[in-house]
Amino acid sequence: MPYDVIVVGAGPAGSSAAHAAADAGARVLILDRATFPRYKTCGGGLIGPTLAALPQDLQLPSRAEIHRATLTLAGGRWADRRSDRRLLRLVDRASFDHALLRSAQAAGAQTHEGVTVTGVEQDEDLVTLQTSEGPLTAHYVIGADGSASRVARHVDVRTDGVDLGLEVELETGDQAHRWEGRVHLDWGADPGTYAWVFPKGDTLTVGVIQSRGHAAATRAYLARFVTDMGLSGLREIQSSGHLTRCRTVDSPLSRGRVLVAGDAAGLLEPWTREGISYAVRSGRFAGRSVGADGADPAAVRAAYDAAVESTLAREMAAGRIALRAFERSPALMHHIVARTGRGWREFGRLTGGDATLADALEHRSVRWGLRAVGR
Repeated sequence: MPYDVIVVGAGPAGSSAAHAAADAGARVLILDRATFPRYKTCGGGLIGPTLAALPQDLQLPSRAEIHRATLTLAGGRWADRRSDRRLLRLVDRASFDHALLRSAQAAGAQTHEGVTVTGVEQDEDLVTLQTSEGPLTAHYVIGADGSASRVARHVDVRTDGVDLGLEVELETGDQAHRWEGRVHLDWGADPGTYAWVFPKGDTLTVGVIQSRGHAAATRAYLARFVTDMGLSGLREIQSSGHLTRCRTVDSPLSRGRVLVAGDAAGLLEPWTREGISYAVRSGRFAGRSVGADGADPAAVRAAYDAAVESTLAREMAAGRIALRAFERSPALMHHIVARTGRGWREFGRLTGGDATLADALEHRSVRWGLRAVGR
């Protein structure tokens, strides 16, 4: 008997999609080639939109609450800013993703771990997945299998921005007190680059991101940043890297009875490359769209497209404008956030979820200013 929905990928997008579809009464199966919990390269910072979109029953495995940020420009121009409100909640992605998966299971989704999808075929009524377990069929499939998604290739997702993120996990050691409640952000010397330190109790997540094609420079930036932060003496627990891919404006989100969400769809914020909130929210949109009993494929696609275009795509358009301004003048962006009261307040509103970049661009002065810098 075919499943109502098969979700490929059990990360935040996949588990959110499965939870939403199961809540709507669908018979759902989640497939993932990994066995959970599993390590995931990611800073693990949860902003307000992410927290607002999580299942209400989720026991969030939070590692830190952040009320303070230090900021530098290419290692200099230090600024220390504090906020009365929480800026971020930090999580270990292995624990966070596992908790989301368990929440989807509690909602009724079945899970097969350690299963690889090798092919996607569909006709008018069903989608067939070729897997390491053999063929599996469903009325709908949601691809949430990351930036190297096989399902995305079936849908013909197109991307126009690819970046390399490198990361190390370090044992905090005797520096725990130094990082309590604080993150550090460095706007890099090369266009569009930045680095971060995110504290998570007994570990620090330290990473950098840069456009693909500059691997040596990206590695050098990470090594220099670790040294500049006084972290080179800490024990390395894990090092890893991954590619982020940002969709083109006209890239499809679906094909027939197959939808894509999260990284598989190229949905992420172009400036910061923040992807968890886009994964959770697009997963929910996809799961709700296919969860309706007897839903027509055209109606499913239309509902999903409308949900993404009215929210995430709008935010991505604003993010592209911010990225161009940041690439052109990181010093100005640093000054606005680190040195001006309004800039710092807006930063807190963005991370807290009270506003989005798209909302900020509704203000004529902000829109004109960012576009002028980005020209």
